[in-house]
Parts: sequence; C-alpha cells; structure tokens
Amino acid sequence: MSLGIVFLSEVMGTLMLTLLGCGVVANVALKGTKGNSGGFLLVNWGWGLAVMAGVFVAAKSGAHLNPAVTVGILSSGAADYAPNVPITFASTMTYFGAEMLGAFLGAVFCWIAYKQHFDNEPDAASKLGVFSTGPAIRSYGWNVATEIIGTFVLVFVILHFGGGVTGLGPLPVALLVVGIGASLGGPTGYAINPARDLGPRIAHALLPIKGKGSSDWSYAWVPVVGPLVGGALGGLMAQWLPLVVK
Repeated sequence: MSLGIVFLSEVMGTLMLTLLGCGVVANVALKGTKGNSGGFLLVNWGWGLAVMAGVFVAAKSGAHLNPAVTVGILSSGAADYAPNVPITFASTMTYFGAEMLGAFLGAVFCWIAYKQHFDNEPDAASKLGVFSTGPAIRSYGWNVATEIIGTFVLVFVILHFGGGVTGLGPLPVALLVVGIGASLGGPTGYAINPARDLGPRIAHALLPIKGKGSSDWSYAWVPVVGPLVGGALGGLMAQWLPLVVK
C-alpha cells in the first residue's frame, strides 16, 4: 500500500475521531446546547463511539489514529504497521503527520459546528476543555503517571485483540476507551493520545474563538509525553509477556 493512501486513511480516521470526540465535550460543556451538563459518562461514551467511527474509516491503514498506538506497535517488535505497510522511518512519520493533521482538522470542524455556542459560553476554561485535556488536580508528575497508565492499558489491550480491524474489531476498541475513561479518566481527562490533545490545542490557539483565553501550553507536554511513554511500555509488555507466560 502506498504511503499516500496510509496518510489519507489516517487523516480521515483521526478527523472523525476528534470531530465526534471534541463534539461530545462541546455538547456537554458549552452553554445552551441540547446536551449541556450531560455528565462525564456521556463524554466517555461519546469518545468511545468516536473511536469506533474513526477505526472503521481508517481500517485500510490499520486505524492507529494515535501516535501512542503507532509507538506501541513499533515497540512490540512487529514487522508491519498494517497489511502491506512495513515499519520504516518514512511510514512512521507518515502515521505521525496524518494523525496530527486529522486531529487538528477534526477540532476545527467541531468549532464550526458549535460556533454560536462558543460565542455564548462565558467560561474560557470550558472552551479550552472542548479542545484539549486538563487535570482535576495540577501535579505534573502524577498527571504524567496517570496518562502513562491509561495509555498502557489502551495499547497493551489493543495488541491482544489480534486479527486486525475486521468484523467487530472496532467495537471492543470503543468499549475499551469507554472503560478507560470511566475508570482512569478522572484525574486528567484521559488524553491517552498525543495527537488528540496537541492537534486540537493548536487549533484552539489559532482559531478566532471569542473570549477563548489561554491554551495552557504549560500543561501541553503532559498529554504528549505520558501517552508516548505508556504506548511504548504497552508494546514492550505485549512483546515480553508471551515469552514468560507459556
């Protein structure tokens, strides 16, 4: 498969992921929406279904949708990222670039869909929360640890699903994301995906959002570093475990 097809597949899949994922946060957080104050569990389910949609769209490229998943596959010792997509420097950069662009574009379309509600929302923190994550208690070390653990679970379990994205493949991934959010999402809002957080945060910084306030760049490294470390550890553990558990 050409890297151009991989790139387009991952862009569109990650776009759907962030459009629907940021969209459910907007629906819950912004003033005057039909889903206002719908609660964190609605956000969990919305993100899970967003992942399922993205996985279906990007099935041809293996539906990484997440640099942490790409890193996890790389560290797992696999030879390919997807059928007919060998692991090389060029293919790795293709996945990273596509995931970032797709996440950015999805956030832009979310802003367009909720433009009037962004204009009517007085709280700058609620606006930023649509685009990117933030901690319930700001403590960078513990926040990174939470993101490492959540992303480790994501990647480790995904690598044990096996069989690729076929049949009900996207549904278990969606339910896994719901479960991670419900169980481990409280401290940081569970980015578990560097592109999902950084791409929309860049969109927040660039878009002409009324009264948007700061993009909180002092925290932005946490949902990048934590998931990359967690993804790498998940891949390494998935590679190591079969060697010691027979």
